[in-house]
Amino acid sequence: MARVACSNLVPALSLLPKKSTSSFPLCRNHSFFTNNSQFTGFFGIANRRFSASSAKISMSLKAGIVGLPNVGKSTLFNAVVENGKAQAANFPFCTIEPNVGIVAVPDSRLNVLSELSKSQRAVPASIEFVDIAGLVKGASQGEGLGNKFLSHIREVDSILQVVRCFDDNDIVHVNGKVDPKSDIDVINLELVFSDLDQIEKRLEKLKKGKARDSQSKLKEEAEKSALERIQEALMDGKPARSVALTDFEKDAVKHLCLLTMKPVIYVANVAESELADAGNNPYVKEVMNLASELQSGLVTISAQVESELTELPFEERNEFLKSLGVSESGLGNLITATYSLLGLRTYFTSGEKESKAWTIHAGMTAPQAAGVIHSDFEKGFIRAETVSYDDFVAAGSLAAAREKGLLRSEGKDYIVQEGDVMLFRFNV
Repeated sequence: MARVACSNLVPALSLLPKKSTSSFPLCRNHSFFTNNSQFTGFFGIANRRFSASSAKISMSLKAGIVGLPNVGKSTLFNAVVENGKAQAANFPFCTIEPNVGIVAVPDSRLNVLSELSKSQRAVPASIEFVDIAGLVKGASQGEGLGNKFLSHIREVDSILQVVRCFDDNDIVHVNGKVDPKSDIDVINLELVFSDLDQIEKRLEKLKKGKARDSQSKLKEEAEKSALERIQEALMDGKPARSVALTDFEKDAVKHLCLLTMKPVIYVANVAESELADAGNNPYVKEVMNLASELQSGLVTISAQVESELTELPFEERNEFLKSLGVSESGLGNLITATYSLLGLRTYFTSGEKESKAWTIHAGMTAPQAAGVIHSDFEKGFIRAETVSYDDFVAAGSLAAAREKGLLRSEGKDYIVQEGDVMLFRFNV
């Protein structure tokens, strides 16, 4: 039914815009504890040179790399993920199961904090990339890897849709020619179909169900209202994320993990020779216009360049990028765009044992930021002694910042700012 009703959606899709102190038993082994039950935190992002595989992960976001076969997905995945094991080959579905890899979030500030605190180790924030098998037209009806592919997308926080923006007669395009708009339409349409099928089934179930209490009834009514509006938007070729929902409605439909509710970043994959001047690539211009209409992010990368970077010593990578006329790696651009799209921030913890980056949502209060470390930190929050990153670095240490009067005491209503250095005081 959904497919028949939406058979003409491709054109429409292109138009989308207990109290104790230091002896708390559950956390006694956490390295951020001190003898006075205090915790030192810093705001920033980590450096790629630290091995994510050997580091303790503070918070891992999950981004799914999707696209048609042979657009450069697995090449990109292999390049940005340490020890990536995806098989990049010139044929469809070379990635059958989703490959998962965790990479450090690049930021030189973690190095600075680690050096100032003489930390034994530095633990970066991380992002988890999931390389999902290539999608083809008809996936929502079982073509290609079908619903198996779509189920893997449901598990990610954001979607990175790789779009081929280069010509190469040696690499076969699944549809016979390079056409970014057609590629984007194929994937978006399959996501719409999948969401419509899921919504139809859920609405049928809601009609038959009987809420056990008034609260459950209110939630079911909110879910039904939200799904009906989302269904209408999908029929018009608009994603679920374009529908204005209340927080209560968002919570009511969250369990469905609708594919078109997820934020999208279009990754325009260009040839190495065009990376520095990608804005003049006609394919990139087309993707740029579509991303704007679809209210999505855009990053231009060269999967080939990223692959070559992995073969170079760390200290030679910047020089290689400069020789190509660019200053930032594709990995850095992807992570920056993902953090921006999801509204994320990162704060640091730093001390002699370790300096560490923790990811939070923008707008979080000091107790909520402390809760990212451990829920009891939020429950027993007293105050957060705070100093800006720049002031901390200028002072040279937390103790020096305190002596100079740069350390301020913030309460439960304080909104954590980018670059904050925080010492949490709490009772548990």
